[in-house]
Amino acid sequence: MRIELATEPGDPQHPNEDYASVALPASGQGGALVLLDGVTPPPDDVGCAHGVPWFTARLGGALLELSGSYRDMTLPETLSAAISRTAEVHRSTCDLSHARTPQATVVAARWSPGTVEYLVLSDSVLLVEHPDGSVRPVLDTRLDELPPAVQTLRDAVRALPRGSAERTAAGREYGAAVEALRNAEGGFFTAATDPAVAARAVTGSFPRSEVRSLTALSDGASRWVEVFGEGSWADCLAVVRKEGPQALVDRVRAAEAADPAGTRFPRGKSRDDATVVLVEP
Repeated sequence: MRIELATEPGDPQHPNEDYASVALPASGQGGALVLLDGVTPPPDDVGCAHGVPWFTARLGGALLELSGSYRDMTLPETLSAAISRTAEVHRSTCDLSHARTPQATVVAARWSPGTVEYLVLSDSVLLVEHPDGSVRPVLDTRLDELPPAVQTLRDAVRALPRGSAERTAAGREYGAAVEALRNAEGGFFTAATDPAVAARAVTGSFPRSEVRSLTALSDGASRWVEVFGEGSWADCLAVVRKEGPQALVDRVRAAEAADPAGTRFPRGKSRDDATVVLVEP
């Protein structure tokens, strides 16, 4: 069994909104992996007194417990139950109907002697390595498949100078268009307060014999492939396997530092929280 994990905030002055953990039952016959990437809200516009790091820790902890201990539940069922449990903790103190109540992307995986199960919701990534060395990325691509009108707004924002009034105004329009598609039909889904969203996740399974390793990446780490184009998913895994998860985070930081204004590689944040989890079950 090999387990390696690295996580680093995008801004050292702000809390890391990612959550990651691995659980191994006492039997030694299986395990569970959970990675959440908290969705950063606009300042002072969340309707919640606790904040995103609190939410990801609560939801991630609940999901890890349920997926690791309740083997008779499917991964969507454990996510649904974890969302319900977390919502109940702060329902009496916070406005859970607020559009930007704390929420997160989700990667979960669980293995037993015979099977490896997975679940991916929104834009974090799970890499499944097979015994022959081939790599299959498990992706929820809905955030990349927004309606053409919204993509046009995004491109218009990126074409405007950073810091300009025009870019700020266009950014607000684009942001509003994206928010209208969050957890809505024809849009994309994140884990917030509605347990039914678990049914929207990308799920599946492999025979245990067909899985050599699992690597979970928050989108702050997967941008090495998806934003900076530094290599393929197989190249990404090769870095993690050979040099460790921190090496991938370091490479992402180097790419961000080389383009701090996002001129060459447009992105929503110059630097983002980055988390990498490698498991060889």
